[in-house]
Amino acid sequence: MMPTQPEMSVVEVHTANQSALSSSPPPVPLGGQTGSTGRERAIRRSWLLSGIIAVNVLILGCALVSGSAFNNVKISTIDLEIFLIIMVILTTVWMLYYVIYTSREDCAVLHKDGHAGPVWLRGGLVIFGICSLLMDVFKMANFIGYMHCDSAVKIVFPVLQCIFILVQTYFLWLHAKDCVQLQRNVTRCGLMLTLSTNLMLWMAAVTDESMHQTVVPPMEGNNTRSFSSFKASGGDNSCMCSHSSCVVFEKAYYYLYPFNIEYSLFASAMAYVMWRNVGRRADEHHHHALRFRLRDMTVGPVVGLVLLIAGLGTFVIYEVDVEQGDLGTRNMALMLHYVVNVVATTLMSVATVAGCAIYRLDRRDCVSGKNPTRSLDVGLLIGASVGQFTICYFTAVAVVATGATGALNALNLAVSLVTIVQLCLQNFFIIEGLHREPFRDNSHQASVFTNPYVLKAHRDELPAKLVDSKSSPSLAVRSVHIAPSAHSTSSSPHHRGLTWKRRVLKDICAFLLLCNVLLWIMPAFGARPQFVNTIGVEFYELTLWVAVVNIGLPFSIFYRMHSVASLFEVFLTS
Repeated sequence: MMPTQPEMSVVEVHTANQSALSSSPPPVPLGGQTGSTGRERAIRRSWLLSGIIAVNVLILGCALVSGSAFNNVKISTIDLEIFLIIMVILTTVWMLYYVIYTSREDCAVLHKDGHAGPVWLRGGLVIFGICSLLMDVFKMANFIGYMHCDSAVKIVFPVLQCIFILVQTYFLWLHAKDCVQLQRNVTRCGLMLTLSTNLMLWMAAVTDESMHQTVVPPMEGNNTRSFSSFKASGGDNSCMCSHSSCVVFEKAYYYLYPFNIEYSLFASAMAYVMWRNVGRRADEHHHHALRFRLRDMTVGPVVGLVLLIAGLGTFVIYEVDVEQGDLGTRNMALMLHYVVNVVATTLMSVATVAGCAIYRLDRRDCVSGKNPTRSLDVGLLIGASVGQFTICYFTAVAVVATGATGALNALNLAVSLVTIVQLCLQNFFIIEGLHREPFRDNSHQASVFTNPYVLKAHRDELPAKLVDSKSSPSLAVRSVHIAPSAHSTSSSPHHRGLTWKRRVLKDICAFLLLCNVLLWIMPAFGARPQFVNTIGVEFYELTLWVAVVNIGLPFSIFYRMHSVASLFEVFLTS
């Protein structure tokens, strides 16, 4: 029956986020339909098999890394490097096989995960990879001087690691977004092998770098205070270098260790996302074009850069004064280091509280649906922060339990407490930001529902574009570009509020990002106030305190770098 009411609206326009669109059939889940119970079991068996491979490799590697670090265990650095060489060769061969196979099979990769491997993450991987290549070159130049009295494995390993880094960087740059549909079992096992190899390289680098940085200054009544259970990081002390440049090359590659450590972690995260995406049918909708524009920021980058430059200046002073060995000079350098950390973490806490307040005013929808990349980001953020929490709580307990007094101990306690608060607030801010939908542009796509009966009745009054649409007795749906009027863009209070919130969020993200860069640089490049201030050694004894710091600090360093990446993601969606 044809409607006769003249007041009936001809065209109803609804935006994509209205309830009318939600009544449409739901999209296919990201994991895709398994088709049968047998196929589900096959997928679980595949995940289980690849997981078992990773667990066994990692536990064996942990045993070798731990054993090679101590003098009283008969596992040498050569034994560890032989194991790493085998892992690197197997992983490199598999990555080459994957690249060749997927290039020949058109049906191997039918879907791409638009959220995985963003260009800034792959760009960071390339930068860290270049620094890792330089580190291996310096290692080779250094170990050439020991060829006459040391094993050739120390030359072979950095050479093969260079090849591994080149192949893996190429592999992840091209295939980080892949959702593989063929040879799923082989691909899952290969990706778990890649993940395990990168984690093994990370553990070996962290252990070597920690042994190099674990230097406890002399205490009253003692001539020396070194952790003698550790093996010398350079190998056998009786083997002397044959050329005079060994010391220079050794210092150079130790300064590049932080970049190599971050490269291994970046590659591990990307390999894990690829593993989760095997057999997955990614949703090609809901991808947003995110742009980076400096003109959107004002106060945040300026304050962050000032704090970053000031912090780097004090860090240089700290490193120089601590190495001089004078007790008074060390204490002044340590106090300056504490002050910078207290100021930075306090300002970060205030900025984070402001950002959380903006979230309370924000009406953006939360992201729905499963996303391996986002789940991994949240898991790594929370897990890595445990390292910093551990050091802070151990330090606070030591200061309070010993009843230590003085400005130095008060600042030490303040740094620990403020850092705990800052970590909690920052984790909440980042996780909330990662789970928010990006801000919509003022001009957006809208769904137009047309009633064919009304179109027929008012054919003479409507544009030809609408009249030529479907004439079937059902609503025709099309998407049109709805641009706001001049009045709405200039005088709408909602528009002004939205712009203000976006700018404040961008400033907060930029400020927090730069501060996290500062807090990453200082420990990554040698700042060890936990050993310069001997209260931890006095309270917990040397062995326990060294274990706490050397286990917790690598996670703390990774937390800061991962926070930088996550804050950049939140910045883009703001």
